[in-house]
Amino acid sequence: MSNNRFVLLSFDVEEFDMPLEYNQQVPVADQMRVGHEGLIATMEIINNAAATSTFFTTANFAQTFPVDIKAIAEKHEIASHTFFHSCFSPEHLLESKLSLEHITRKPVYGLRMPRMRHVEMSDVKKAGYIYDSSINPTWIPGRYNYRDKPRTVYTDEGVLRMPAAVSPNLRIPLFWLAFKNFPYAVFKSLAIQTLKHDGYLCLYFHPWEFVELKEYNIPQYTKRYAGKGLQQRLVKLLKDLSAEGEFITMYDYLKLAKHTA
Repeated sequence: MSNNRFVLLSFDVEEFDMPLEYNQQVPVADQMRVGHEGLIATMEIINNAAATSTFFTTANFAQTFPVDIKAIAEKHEIASHTFFHSCFSPEHLLESKLSLEHITRKPVYGLRMPRMRHVEMSDVKKAGYIYDSSINPTWIPGRYNYRDKPRTVYTDEGVLRMPAAVSPNLRIPLFWLAFKNFPYAVFKSLAIQTLKHDGYLCLYFHPWEFVELKEYNIPQYTKRYAGKGLQQRLVKLLKDLSAEGEFITMYDYLKLAKHTA
């Protein structure tokens, strides 16, 4: 850890429903099983590295595995990934927050929309969230184009926005797909460059990435280095980043940076 730089590691904890986007039907029980197996593998790595993190979980997943979510909340931050991963209505913002607070017995401050969907900040504020991390300030073809958004923390209609990390200047995304598809040395170099430039680094992944996904009909670029291979890559990343900054939850970083009241 050095020079008051901070690594904001986050995971979107959810039912594994990606195959549904590619016309492969997967029973809800199997979606939950894959997500849960991934969470167990992820937590072993995170806790061994003492990498304090933020976990954005759907209330649907949390209600299925409340013991796991409550245990995670003892050392890490639990935030909302709305209620379900594949459907959304504005009412889910408050409903998911209340459900997670009931399970963890702790306040829930943050939100991240599934698949970085657009959400009205007026609705986010009305539901009682302090910050939102549903912005990846780059262009992902077929998904979104947020190149006009700020790269670093900003306020939007009274809600703090915490964008996912993109490199300075070119805005090369440093999210989960980059982690598994870029050569490791390239990803590491861009991550450290961004950390030094901004003073913090906001990364996000999914626990289901860390289990084997060969049987699922999803694009190869989404399951490259899945399972053990990606677990080993994450172990290496956490070791390398620990030499560059301190792992901290999103809410604790925002407090430390005096963004919150």
